[in-house]
Parts: sequence; C-alpha cells; structure tokens
Amino acid sequence: MRYPQGGGLTDERRAFRERIRMEAAGRFAAGQGNALVARELRISVRSVQRWRRSWRDGGEEPLRSRGSAGRPRLSEALFRALEQELGKGPVAQGWPDQTWTLQRIKTLIGRRFHKTMTLSAIAQMLHRHGWSHQAPARRALERDEAKVTGWVKDTWPRVETPRRRAGPSSSLRTRPASR
Repeated sequence: MRYPQGGGLTDERRAFRERIRMEAAGRFAAGQGNALVARELRISVRSVQRWRRSWRDGGEEPLRSRGSAGRPRLSEALFRALEQELGKGPVAQGWPDQTWTLQRIKTLIGRRFHKTMTLSAIAQMLHRHGWSHQAPARRALERDEAKVTGWVKDTWPRVETPRRRAGPSSSLRTRPASR
C-alpha cells in the first residue's frame, strides 16, 4: 500500500491505527464477531480476521505498532553534523560553484559518514527536517530592474494583442457564428 507522505505513515496516523487495533482486541476479548467489529470500527472484515488471528496467537503485543518502517539512515546527531557541513557551502567541500544538488549531498554523506542513501531518501530526509529545494534565479548580470519595470508598465500594454470579447457563439460547426 502506498501512502501520500512518500513512503509511510506519520506518527499520528500510526498511533491512530494502533488505537483501532487495540479497540478491536478489546472487542475480541468480549466475544464479538468479526463482521460486527468490522462494521463498528469501519474497517474491512479481512483486516479484522487477520488481527484476530494475531491476537489469538500472541495477545495484544502483535497488534502494537512497530514504529516507522523506514528508519532514517542518519541519526539526529549525524544530521546535525550534515547541516553544519551544508552550512559551510559547496565550495568548502570542493565543488566549483555554490549550488547544492542531491547528488552532491549524497557524495558528501558518503565521504563524511560512510553511508549510502538514494537521492529520493535524501530529499525526503531534508524535507522532514524543514529544508526545501532552491532554484537559482537565472537573470542577466546586466539586468536593469527599473527599465524592466518601466517596459512592463508602458510598452507591454501597447504591444499586447487585445483579448477577444465574449459574445454569442454556438458549439455547432455548421453555424457561421461558431467559426
């Protein structure tokens, strides 16, 4: 099953689902049937059957959440160290320009921490910690903002073609008004 968060449930959603399973376990102990439990908890009968089997074999423990399936590859301490390295800039790490790319961050993680991560895992990890991608503005160094603003205000309205006015028309191709 795929989740919109990019590979897993949030902690809140995982806790919510665990509460549902624990509620189902209480109903199993009370002797309620699978169809009734499924209807009252608004879940599928198949899930209730699977949970009941686990509950019968091991009690409530197998119904508890085991945490996130995708454990972060970098601990919080290592991520703080990575942030410090990123703060120094790409030039300090040996690259010719001041642009951090996922590939460069992957190389930095490999060099500094001897760990391998996919580019999507790096992007997700950075996003989880509040980082966002940045695209440099591609503008000419000679650009004069005052002239650009003046051109947009004065010249552009004169050269822009006027929009067609909405008028009566027909969706039939045979009528002359529709052409």
